[in-house]
Amino acid sequence: MRQPSVIARRVAAASVSLVLAAGAAACGPEDNDAKGAGGDSTPHRGGTLTVLNANPQQDFDPARLYTSGGGNVPSLVFRTLTTRNREDGAAGTKVVPDLATDTGRPDKDATVWTYTLKKGLKYEDGTPITSADIKYGIERSFAPELSGGAPYLRDWLVGAADYQGPYKDDKGLDAIETPDERTIVFHLNKPEGEFPYLATQTQFTPVPKAKDTGTKYEEHPVSSGPYKVVRNENDGERLILERNPHWSAATDAGRKAYPDKVDVRSGLDSSVINQRLSASQGADAAAVTTDTNLGPAELAKVSGDRDLASRVGTGHFGYTNYIAFNPRIKPFDDVKVRQAISYAIDRSSVVNAAGGSALAEPATTFLPNQKSFGYTPYDHFPAGEAGDPAKAKELLKEAGHPDGLTVTLTHSNARDFETSPEIATAVQDALKKAGITVKLQGLEENDYSDKIHDVKSEPGFFLAHWGADWPSGGPFLAPIFDGRQIVEDGANFNTGLLNDKSVNTEIDAINKLTDLDQAAKRWGALDRRIGEKALTVPLFHPVYKRLYGKDVKNIVISDWTGVLDVSQVAVK
Repeated sequence: MRQPSVIARRVAAASVSLVLAAGAAACGPEDNDAKGAGGDSTPHRGGTLTVLNANPQQDFDPARLYTSGGGNVPSLVFRTLTTRNREDGAAGTKVVPDLATDTGRPDKDATVWTYTLKKGLKYEDGTPITSADIKYGIERSFAPELSGGAPYLRDWLVGAADYQGPYKDDKGLDAIETPDERTIVFHLNKPEGEFPYLATQTQFTPVPKAKDTGTKYEEHPVSSGPYKVVRNENDGERLILERNPHWSAATDAGRKAYPDKVDVRSGLDSSVINQRLSASQGADAAAVTTDTNLGPAELAKVSGDRDLASRVGTGHFGYTNYIAFNPRIKPFDDVKVRQAISYAIDRSSVVNAAGGSALAEPATTFLPNQKSFGYTPYDHFPAGEAGDPAKAKELLKEAGHPDGLTVTLTHSNARDFETSPEIATAVQDALKKAGITVKLQGLEENDYSDKIHDVKSEPGFFLAHWGADWPSGGPFLAPIFDGRQIVEDGANFNTGLLNDKSVNTEIDAINKLTDLDQAAKRWGALDRRIGEKALTVPLFHPVYKRLYGKDVKNIVISDWTGVLDVSQVAVK
């Protein structure tokens, strides 16, 4: 995830970032076990689902969206080759077929992936969906005027590095073949065992070339999912979705599509959203949010109300907040100094600064504590919950700083309870006990992002965070620790500037694996090995707590997105 804070918002608003939604419409979806509020807990077809969000659903074009697992609201309109398994918890981290009959068939070295489309797929106008439409949808995502989506395809597809999209080069990409209307074949530069995860991104949405209106396509993208766009106001500030009459549950076992209509209203203050969901009056009784968490004060109030507490969805998204070091800058070039800070950290105070244990879980590993990432427990610098200042002082003495030292910690001024002043102050207080004086440098969000992602300006000591494009160790470890991904002139995310040949080689070896369970174990082992270098200090993993209206039923929150899946909810 190239920009974690942005992606997390998009998974939340679309999914994020962020994500983070049966027969023809005349046939009702099968009932499943319901979880949610209301006297009759069984989900029924009908009604209007209202979505109350802070951030507008901008760039509602599959080429421009950067989502995880196809997003949340976007996945009501856009189907992809594969998608996330729409189940609670860890079961929801699996990738499953969507438009395709399976999750993909690799050749022996995972450089060629073949997919076959299901039969009977149709757009909202009743015309058939073809493999050529998926190829065209991917190709248009390369157009500069439609930028914003996940960047992997440019790196992974053979000959795609300089492709400028079909508006400038209508020959298309030779790396994508469509031998017939139901078959699509991808040729990759190198083995990629996790290609099925990538195929969940909205860039794999079919787009009929005849209906492509370029930058205006977002106003009425042609639906392949259970809902179509009937109104898009102010670049996604308000979206109204109604049923796609040609969507068939026979080809789509995942999306339940219970409501008749989905009304997405954005640009709202987060406190207003939580107040409206709490009161649950009128249309708000059948409302959810896909991007607004309960804050510490709001959660305390909700926890004291039995009815409200029963309407809080709890989720975990693969995300780590951490301290980053730049080893090119003194004194952080000395591993003993980095180790000293690792021992000095008081994670209990950091968790409290992030909102308490209900909203944050302490972290000693860089990978999130979920099986799909390959989570392997370790703590190379064990200091208990409150830190070990004595051990930190010992290491500082060995590093030539018997009287302590003074350092500057860069952080964001955004009140996000992640890289913000509250967290920075908790770090400052903990390190003071170890004889380390910390001066705080708070920057506005844009300045902070520009500074920490530029090798030329990257500070020596700063707060950072990273979130998953999909639930695997690959998009978590590679961007941060693969030396070949260091960008000297542009946006760089390898903050520790690590370029270790053995680490790079292991990343390549894991990428060849198509057995994702085996790959996960290897990612976990690699995380443990990299952790010994003390290039980061993992602090905590966030927990999402979100209210929903009293008439909302069938709550499904997977560990892929960590937020309520709008494709599953019912309001009757």
